[in-house]
Amino acid sequence: MNFLLGHSPDPDDAFMFYALAEHKIDTRGHRFEHILQDIETLNQRALKGELHISAVSIHAYAYLADKYALLPCGASMGDGYGPMLVTLQKPPSSGDEAVRGWLQRSTIAVPGLKTSAYLALRLFAGEVKAVVVPFDEIFAFVKAGKADAGLIIHEGQLTYADEGFSLVRDLGAWWKERTGLPLPLGGNVIRKDLPPELRKEISGILEESIRYGLRHRRAGVEHSMPLARGLDLAKADRFIGMYVNDFTIDYGDTGRAAIREFLGQAAARKLIPQPVEPEFVQ
Repeated sequence: MNFLLGHSPDPDDAFMFYALAEHKIDTRGHRFEHILQDIETLNQRALKGELHISAVSIHAYAYLADKYALLPCGASMGDGYGPMLVTLQKPPSSGDEAVRGWLQRSTIAVPGLKTSAYLALRLFAGEVKAVVVPFDEIFAFVKAGKADAGLIIHEGQLTYADEGFSLVRDLGAWWKERTGLPLPLGGNVIRKDLPPELRKEISGILEESIRYGLRHRRAGVEHSMPLARGLDLAKADRFIGMYVNDFTIDYGDTGRAAIREFLGQAAARKLIPQPVEPEFVQ
């Protein structure tokens, strides 16, 4: 069968799907067309059910659970780190309440309203004035004076200081301090109209791709470099290690608990339409 497989044009997703893209593993006769688009575009396409398999934000999954099931592999979890609020201004330095007050008076460039980064921001700061900017244009947008702060995802978490920015708050660190759990950012989903046995088979293929990359790390990192946007090999390897790890092979009990806590808090604050119980391919 031919599948449309959506993922982000960034080093960690490229690494995750390296073995699949380079035909290093047995795909059981299936073919995968790789669709590389930013995560918010993938979220919107998944809302329409356009892709068979896709990376999506965990926030977006709350709106997709009728159409898609979560694959147990492919997670991006920020374990004590995650999306970062950065600014060119002097950031508040007297604790989270001061930071929240500053954010509520500011305009914040965010990478999408269905991203987990944006949901984490809302859980941290409440109502904020946000403007949606493609993730790789946020630095330029803030430098142009169009926003007071940027909500940075992907490799910007490693390069913001080189761009002249100061850290306001790391939302992954805040979440870990508050809950003791990693922050669930992204996951892979598969359409529920596919037969259960086929979903299970695809899950196994994608898990094998991730494991192959981890076993052949140098080759996987080198494969990801065209999407590394200014990172050298060492920084690309570091970034990949942040988001492709044991959680990526399988969420485990901790990862599943993190999703339930994240979406549970969102439902309690009415930041998503209704409570969501994650459904995983078994």
